[in-house]
Amino acid sequence: MRLYRFRFSTNVERVTLAVADKGLEVESIWVDPNDRSPVEQVSGQRLVPLLEDDGRVIPDSTAILAYLEERYPDPPLYPRDEARRAEIELYIDWFNRVVKRPPNEIEAELLSEHPDDERIATSAAAMRANLDRHEALLAGRDFLFGDSFSAADCAAFPFLKYALICDREDDELFHRILDDYQNVELRPRLAAWIKRVNDRPRA
Repeated sequence: MRLYRFRFSTNVERVTLAVADKGLEVESIWVDPNDRSPVEQVSGQRLVPLLEDDGRVIPDSTAILAYLEERYPDPPLYPRDEARRAEIELYIDWFNRVVKRPPNEIEAELLSEHPDDERIATSAAAMRANLDRHEALLAGRDFLFGDSFSAADCAAFPFLKYALICDREDDELFHRILDDYQNVELRPRLAAWIKRVNDRPRA
């Protein structure tokens, strides 16, 4: 199994959490973000993470999480119950479409010739609201969907961790935005969850 990855990639970290949780061995292929030819040669596209396993090539972190569960079901990252699995799949889709949108919008504004402060403020407010939703989701729970670590935690942690944890060597603008516009003030459950997940191994 090979994992093509960048340093500090949030989407790659999703996969490294899942691989480690399942106790799998993986060879890391470190890719220079300025030279993505190794990824293109294997997959015909430029994005990481990219997983090679048993003759299959799987791009996209969400697809990789689902593949790992199908190919290596134990220990599970999705519930066996059909309805509860659907809940986690819906959450991950919501996270990708809704939670990740405001910081991307802020990034686009900051990179524009004339950033719109009002749009930035609106997106920042949406980021805070999403943190509050996660604080509520963690009421009485160690992890996002109960007492067990799941694919939902893999999907959310690399983005929400910036509310508490930031590597100062990481200068990517998107990550600076996650750091600048997120915090755990008055969100003790979220802070405890970030620490709990951060203590888990990575591949």
